[in-house]
Amino acid sequence: MFPSIKIEEAEGKSIIVVKVSESSVKPVFACGRAFKRVGRSNQKMGYEEIRKLAMRSSGVYWDGQVCEGADLGSIDRGKIRWFINEAKNQRGLNIAEDTPAKEALDGLKLLKDGKPTNAAVLLFSKEPEFLQSEVKCIRFSGNEPLKPYIDFQTLSGNAFDLIDQAEDFVLRNIKMAIWLVPGQAQREEKYEYPPDAIREAIANAVVHRDYESPSKVQVRVFDDYIEIWNPGRLPEGWNIEKLKEKHESVPNNPLLFKQLFWVKYVEDVGGGIRDMIGECRKWGIPEPEFEDTGTSIVVAFRKSIYTDQYLSGLGLNERQRKAVEYVKEKKKITNNEYQKLNKVSNKTAYLDLSDIVKKGVFLIEGEGKKINYTLK
Repeated sequence: MFPSIKIEEAEGKSIIVVKVSESSVKPVFACGRAFKRVGRSNQKMGYEEIRKLAMRSSGVYWDGQVCEGADLGSIDRGKIRWFINEAKNQRGLNIAEDTPAKEALDGLKLLKDGKPTNAAVLLFSKEPEFLQSEVKCIRFSGNEPLKPYIDFQTLSGNAFDLIDQAEDFVLRNIKMAIWLVPGQAQREEKYEYPPDAIREAIANAVVHRDYESPSKVQVRVFDDYIEIWNPGRLPEGWNIEKLKEKHESVPNNPLLFKQLFWVKYVEDVGGGIRDMIGECRKWGIPEPEFEDTGTSIVVAFRKSIYTDQYLSGLGLNERQRKAVEYVKEKKKITNNEYQKLNKVSNKTAYLDLSDIVKKGVFLIEGEGKKINYTLK
């Protein structure tokens, strides 16, 4: 790695300009040490960080390495046939359903030197041999991670089954709620959380986790929120804010990711996080929260307490409950919008809205004609 050095003129003076371009080979050592930028400081990298960064820089990923002790005899032919058929229907995969297992795996780039890779074993083994690939699912009583548990399950199996079974665990441990639908007379019964967003978060955890870590993916269900813990770190140079913005797809396990893409368990456009956010908005619950603990990425979903049952219990009438649903979707409502929504007079709208504020559901923002009502 060699910097460019040149002399330039600026305001009648000569200055020395030293330009150091980013190296394509990482990490770069200075005096026998490698550093990383964390916030405003430089921190010395540990052995494991250096090893993983060097492998990633060389295009070597854990899921593409040969699985020690595995052979073609451990591969489930039935699962491969299912996958080929599903991938053909979903994405047009061009592999015949009766293709022999070795040829099919080779076509999917899941063999190395004729042996199954870690990705092949995670996807198609009769009994995946990685303890860390298990998913731990817990339903806690209350909102703290304390015993006794209401429900507990350690899931094992191939990657497809892990995602399906973890989603099933969540759905059986959350409630159905009654919701008012703005503009419609009938009420709708649906889960407290959007299932598509929960499934996306689980799939992301299974496909993007660090399989060299002994930690397991955890799905934690509490009374008022859900957490999904994904062992690993964000890509180099990323932070939580970038994760929520429009970004390219940077899979931690590209072979595993590709196969899950073929059967539409994930999408290859880097939009999974924004899809989760969009689903939560449509569902009328807060946007998911993301946290980097240093060893895991955690996604938290918080439910809306403003169900039809809860609002009825507060004594809100149907007009008022309809307005709450409107604000859950639109984020705010004005007196004029309330009048149009419920076909009532200015006075009735004012009294209804004031009552919702008094009962602690709405907040008032702005003054005079610019007043908006938002959820507390």
